[in-house]
Amino acid sequence: MTQRELWKRYQRHLCVCPNTGLRLDISRMHFPDDCFARAADRIKKAFGDMDALEAGAVVNPDEGRRVGHYWLRDPSRAPTPILASDVSEALNQVKTFASRIHAGQVRPPTAEHFENVLLVGIGGSVLGPQLLSDALGSGDDRVRVLFLDNTDPDGIDRIRSRLGDGLGRTLTLVISKSGGTIETRNGMLEIALAYRNVGLDFARHAVAVTGRDSALHRRAQEESWLATFPMWGWVGGRTSVTSAVGLLPAALQGIDVEGLLAGARDMDATTRRHDVPANPAALMALMWHHATEGRGSKDLVILPYRDRLVLLGRYLQQLVMESLGKELDLGGRTVHQGLTVYGNKGSTDQHAYVQQLREGVPNFFVTFVEVLRDRVEVSMQVEPGVTSGDYLNGFLLGTRAALFEKGRASMTLTLPELNARTLGALIALFERAVGLYASLINVNAYHQPGVEAGKKAAGRVIDLQRQVCGTLSPDRPQTVEQIALALGVNDEVETVFAILEHLAANPDSGVVKTPGESLFQASYSRSEPSMA
Repeated sequence: MTQRELWKRYQRHLCVCPNTGLRLDISRMHFPDDCFARAADRIKKAFGDMDALEAGAVVNPDEGRRVGHYWLRDPSRAPTPILASDVSEALNQVKTFASRIHAGQVRPPTAEHFENVLLVGIGGSVLGPQLLSDALGSGDDRVRVLFLDNTDPDGIDRIRSRLGDGLGRTLTLVISKSGGTIETRNGMLEIALAYRNVGLDFARHAVAVTGRDSALHRRAQEESWLATFPMWGWVGGRTSVTSAVGLLPAALQGIDVEGLLAGARDMDATTRRHDVPANPAALMALMWHHATEGRGSKDLVILPYRDRLVLLGRYLQQLVMESLGKELDLGGRTVHQGLTVYGNKGSTDQHAYVQQLREGVPNFFVTFVEVLRDRVEVSMQVEPGVTSGDYLNGFLLGTRAALFEKGRASMTLTLPELNARTLGALIALFERAVGLYASLINVNAYHQPGVEAGKKAAGRVIDLQRQVCGTLSPDRPQTVEQIALALGVNDEVETVFAILEHLAANPDSGVVKTPGESLFQASYSRSEPSMA
């Protein structure tokens, strides 16, 4: 294809969204001229499925739930007045609470203002807020926001170290829909202990975002936490960023949450249209389907050319992979669907893995994300007539051209500038593309049975650990196989070995390891006191 032909193809297929300023170029995706015609029936069904979802149909049959993250930015579209009122009331609650924090009307017992916000959560309860915080934060933020998103003791210690003596000026947000998410519960317990260790009442620093009557909700009520905010069953964690999950920390930080919602609402309006060439989410979903043959045969590489969007890849990994990675389709047939997502940022990636993208295994397609406006201030010239931003733009265009020369497919998303409104639009675009693509491949995008299976497996390991510790004694060292035999779990001897090695590496566990002739002939006993 000549450059002139490519230019004509670009003009023919460029999708421009006037209400958000976003543009999507699919001209380099190598799709045939009859691509849209061949997919007409399939995309028509996807549009119908999405219309039904927004109208309040039960589209998560496994859990018997509606899916309503679109109502979060336009409550008037909610299927009942009660739901609409709940959404509006929650937003008002978020804005009011944030303003009272900023004004010092809600303050810590030992300081005039809260200066830090610590968000404790995992998965969708953190990835969306992290993206907003990093992409839209500035030196003028009202508070500093930190995130505790794992049950890693060393990670917890690092967060406590970063807080230093500022714990007394820290507001802690605990986010968990069920209140039973283990990683979040563990982080909450560790942080609560940190407050107590310095003579502070955790409840006077704590806020819950959770489901009504969850274990976390009950705890917050019983201990008189500062506030509680709702999480609804009809909003999945990976699509919760425009609920209190994302809006509360963003409002506390000083981010324009109304702009974020407006951008998402505008993109929802654009992507609700049954006009494929003018609907960027439909175009994106069809390009995913074309590039991967509708079965995830290629990976999606996200390359945002803006440091503030470095977390976009991580955010989209959960949104896309947790939504689309399914063993069964809606008819119960085994399909093993999915779409792998990875990415960092440009032009850093040119010094990392673009070499493989251009000359290695052609098992991917790229989505470039560009932001036209470089910065608020006037840029200096690093060379006559050339700024640092000009070079960043040059690297993007150069990389796109270099990949195209080698037959590598790519799309380009263009934002006029990066602000709350355009980020909201970008998030809403990918949410809708995921929903449409899920319909194209006939999977339930709104459940995550694999995640639940992992949680159950972890619970079994902890139960086994308790049994192992109960078997150990101070005066009778035993090998791994002896312990497994005594417990009647010979089929789990490797797990018993891993448990004992972990316990023996941590002195506070009370487990003592005595080396043997080989690693697997070591013996284990219990010191006093026992942790069993």
